[in-house]
Amino acid sequence: MEIKNEDKFKQEVGEKEKQKLKALHESKRSVWAGLGTFGMVGWSVAVPTVLGTVLGMWLDKNYPETISWTLTFLVAGLCIGCMIAWQWVAKENKMMHQDKEEKNE
Repeated sequence: MEIKNEDKFKQEVGEKEKQKLKALHESKRSVWAGLGTFGMVGWSVAVPTVLGTVLGMWLDKNYPETISWTLTFLVAGLCIGCMIAWQWVAKENKMMHQDKEEKNE
């Protein structure tokens, strides 16, 4: 019985050590990960918006209509960019929660 308790204690200590090392690694990464997330969300919204605006300007120049193609595609690009950013943030959030659940086990 004494040996089983020792093995169990060693296993628990080993798991705690792994969790602490992982937490130390994540805390150093968190600032950079936050900045990376901020940049990724910004670019995810900005690129489709700018592309939509450029396409709209080209259409306004070559195919003039009563509606503004520039404004139409600017709004469409903004909506698409927001959807892309939303999906990316949701995926990152899901991964973060999975990591937390694995730590608690």
